[in-house]
Amino acid sequence: MNTDMEMMLKGYGLTTAQIFYRMPDHPALLQTYVWQHYDLAPDFPEMNGFLKFWREKLDGPLHSVKYVHRQLISASEWRALKGEFIIH
Repeated sequence: MNTDMEMMLKGYGLTTAQIFYRMPDHPALLQTYVWQHYDLAPDFPEMNGFLKFWREKLDGPLHSVKYVHRQLISASEWRALKGEFIIH
């Protein structure tokens, strides 16, 4: 199991999707669901896997999905440093 930091160092970024879906009993009404997970751009395998699960297992048909993605650590922001802080 990867920690959040390990995933970020492997290039994963935080993806947030706002999913609009139709209410099964009232298809004229739209409902929203917010999904957030670490994912890899531009293919987004985690989000696409979740949306596939939604289409196959859940009753509320998807209307649309809006998403944003942000790499929290990029190559230009991460660098190895040698150093030492002496506290006492």
